[in-house]
Amino acid sequence: MKLKRNLLLIFFILAGIVLGGMLANLCANIPFLSWLAYSSSIGFNADSPFVLDLSVIKLTFGFCMGISVAQIITIALAIFCYNKTNLR
Repeated sequence: MKLKRNLLLIFFILAGIVLGGMLANLCANIPFLSWLAYSSSIGFNADSPFVLDLSVIKLTFGFCMGISVAQIITIALAIFCYNKTNLR
């Protein structure tokens, strides 16, 4: 039962991320809603990833995550909706 609750929470959070991203893209060109599309990137820049050269093998690591205001709002709404479900 605990696994089912954890999977449901992950589903709600992922749905909030996806819906928030779509909402941010839709609101980017609307003047009074453009603040929802404000975003920031966190992580290693994709243009200059971390490279580990061991002369036999070369490993390249890169990670970049962008989050917008709309995604933060929809993630909060998703967690609120998860708390209202009966499967908690």
